[in-house]
Amino acid sequence: MRKMKKGKKGKYPRKKNTYFTQEHEDAIISYCKTSKRSEKEALYCSLIQPAFNEMVDKIAYTYKFNSLPNSEVLKEDCKVFLITILDKFNPDKGHKAFAYFSVITKNWFIAETKKRKKKLEKEVDYDDIPDSVFEEKLVTTNPYYENRTKAEFIEVLHEEIDWWKEETSNEQDQKVLEAVEVLFNSAEQIDIFNKKAIYVYLREITGFNTKQITCSLTKIRKKYRLFKQDWDNGEI
Repeated sequence: MRKMKKGKKGKYPRKKNTYFTQEHEDAIISYCKTSKRSEKEALYCSLIQPAFNEMVDKIAYTYKFNSLPNSEVLKEDCKVFLITILDKFNPDKGHKAFAYFSVITKNWFIAETKKRKKKLEKEVDYDDIPDSVFEEKLVTTNPYYENRTKAEFIEVLHEEIDWWKEETSNEQDQKVLEAVEVLFNSAEQIDIFNKKAIYVYLREITGFNTKQITCSLTKIRKKYRLFKQDWDNGEI
């Protein structure tokens, strides 16, 4: 995972992870790289499985999946699912295993919840079910979840932008990227009503003309689209 700038603080600071440490990250990388079954089993039983168990339990609690019917069964099914995709993790992409598997775990719970809701729609008439049942048991989105997910997306995007700046050798592209980050960090303090206003701010910050900014923004958009695609697919 791309490292965040020192001293950068988000609205939702990431809490220290004591159950999924660098040791567990290294164990997953070793698991993916080795072809020896005995080594895979040893790594999984000693380090990976305990970390996965704790991660699934914490995510289920944090995002209220514990309130779903048969939540314990769902959690066990999710842990089994993580085993089946463990080999798909590619450390060469630069992403942390914890971020990768935590996003997949959240997406798995959301998908399973939607499946159950659709199944219930086919089997039972909505008119026969009290509203409280859906509010307490079958809600798949809520303000808390949406805000937490958005905060995590923004936090990881900040890290990704730091990585883009490190790998960008073109001075013009780097300055535009830094200007975009300034606007990104100051979004709540500035008034941007349309696309033209963004260009005005970028011109003031960088000193470049619109053509130069547009050229750099095209490259940034491509990076962002790839990042968003990986995020949506649970690869980050």
